[in-house]
Amino acid sequence: MSQSIGEKLRLEREARGIALREISEQTRISIRYLEAIEADDYKRLPGGIFNRSFVRAYAKFVGVDEHAALEDYARTLRERGESDDEGSKVHQSLVYTDDGATTNRSGLRTLILAIIILAALSLAVWAGLHFYQKSQRDRSANQQSRLREFASANSPRMLNNLISKAGENHQGFIA
Repeated sequence: MSQSIGEKLRLEREARGIALREISEQTRISIRYLEAIEADDYKRLPGGIFNRSFVRAYAKFVGVDEHAALEDYARTLRERGESDDEGSKVHQSLVYTDDGATTNRSGLRTLILAIIILAALSLAVWAGLHFYQKSQRDRSANQQSRLREFASANSPRMLNNLISKAGENHQGFIA
């Protein structure tokens, strides 16, 4: 059996005299994760794209071809019957898109629907504006009629009050 990717990386690291601590400091990968990669114990890694990124960074740091290291990593997982979280999963989009295969609505039908919606919105805006203007006219007419009634009923009395008050104020200044 050929060497696993973990063994290849460990042997290359030892041949170059590089300590795990140095790789950890430069790549920001925890020493325990580097040890797990060397032992081919990928269950100790966080999973997903992190595993692939850690293998790639480790390989690059020790001078091993990154693509070959990732292929060896995937092969090791396949041989063990484990899944490569990033490579083997088919991602289902949660966003609904129009991919052309499910188009059931014709362009004419969409255009007619849009025109109906615009007409309904326009009618609603016109009715609201008409109601608002009518209520403003009624309010203005009502205020004017009350003002006329008040002025006609109170104008002689108000005039006398104003004259008497003006006289009192004038007298106060003279004295």
